[in-house]
Amino acid sequence: MGVLQASSLLDEVNSVRQAARKNNEWFAESLPMIASENVLSPRALEMLVTDFHGRYAEGLPGRRYYQGCKYFDEVEAKAIDLARRLFRCRWANVQSTSGTVSNMAALKAIAQPGDTITAVSTADGGHISHAKMGAVGLRGLKVVEYPWDPEKMTVDPDAAAKVIRQEKPRVALFGQSVFLFPTPLKELAPVAREVGARVFYDGAHVLGLIAGGQFQDPLREGADILTGSTHKTLPGPQGGVNLSDHGGETEEDKKFLRALETGVFPGVVSSYHLHHVAAKAIAFAEHLQFGKEYASQIVKNARAFAEALNERGFRVLGEALGFTRSHQCLVQVGEIGEGKGKWAAERLEEANIITNMNMIPGDTKPMSPSGLRLGVQELTRVGMKEPQMREVADLYGKLLLDGADPARIKDDVRRLRSEFKVLQFCFNEHQRSGYEFREIY
Repeated sequence: MGVLQASSLLDEVNSVRQAARKNNEWFAESLPMIASENVLSPRALEMLVTDFHGRYAEGLPGRRYYQGCKYFDEVEAKAIDLARRLFRCRWANVQSTSGTVSNMAALKAIAQPGDTITAVSTADGGHISHAKMGAVGLRGLKVVEYPWDPEKMTVDPDAAAKVIRQEKPRVALFGQSVFLFPTPLKELAPVAREVGARVFYDGAHVLGLIAGGQFQDPLREGADILTGSTHKTLPGPQGGVNLSDHGGETEEDKKFLRALETGVFPGVVSSYHLHHVAAKAIAFAEHLQFGKEYASQIVKNARAFAEALNERGFRVLGEALGFTRSHQCLVQVGEIGEGKGKWAAERLEEANIITNMNMIPGDTKPMSPSGLRLGVQELTRVGMKEPQMREVADLYGKLLLDGADPARIKDDVRRLRSEFKVLQFCFNEHQRSGYEFREIY
């Protein structure tokens, strides 16, 4: 019985490994276009199978609750230094395990239960962590939503200024999950300060664009704290980062930085993913070297893709400002309320084009939306440029407008992807990407 049970469990293990193998093979011949994803460079990927992955390091470099951290202290100190250099700021914490955890840490530091916070609504593209259902609600905060300009797909600055002055929030939170254009931060940060609010910018989606100088510069435009994910337009491991340019010159400033630090640990992390911190350090260094070029090409590709979709007959939102200035574009499928975003995403997946359905202004049902949120950061990472963006847009048109057979389009996708297998914008530019299954043992 014991032998049979062991054999059965080994079969289970092998089924997991086989599923991982199949997933790698699938994505290697697909067009991944989910705006919140990216792939690791070989050097960063190597860190995920080091001994760091199973170790504990509560505290900060040189101030630990565990022994055995002498080499990891070097790594974390290096990651902090590289983050400061990359974002041109004076304080950084690299311990957060995700963008949402980064937001939880920041909210713990700067707001108390019962406080009011202003943010973009999820219906207008705000992230779930900014809403009552997410981190904001977990902290017990009252959320007041900014007025939204659906034509320009951004916060209405004049109307938002009135809301901030009227509500006098403890925190003015900016940033979105659907993030097409820079936030009017220069206009609104002074208004927030006028009423005594802290300015918090969630740059999860656009962090790599910010670091590459291709979007906006929140810490120079008035943000007290910048959070972000390290695995979207900044192509590192799954994780988050918390940043500020406050330098601790006054006692009030020192108290603020201590609150930010303790908001992370012991606030929302105990031990954290040490192997991911090591991979973050490598991703930060690679972005210092290649980030400006990468971010620039991402934005060029996103604009070219959006324009090509528009020419092909899709309704691409944000036309008033040129569709996008980020890595994303937002497409309406069918009429508002028909819920055709889900149909479109599923049909695209049949052809090996990986996307996600998304709410657009006017939608009320998250699981039956009218839009697609599309990102080009991963296609850019494997070397695609404007001509390929126009080719991809044509595949969308054939599938969703012309009614082409997904099986036939899948063949076109495979042919296109076969020409783009090598990761760019990293120190291993001539090595193949992490899609290929690697035997660890």
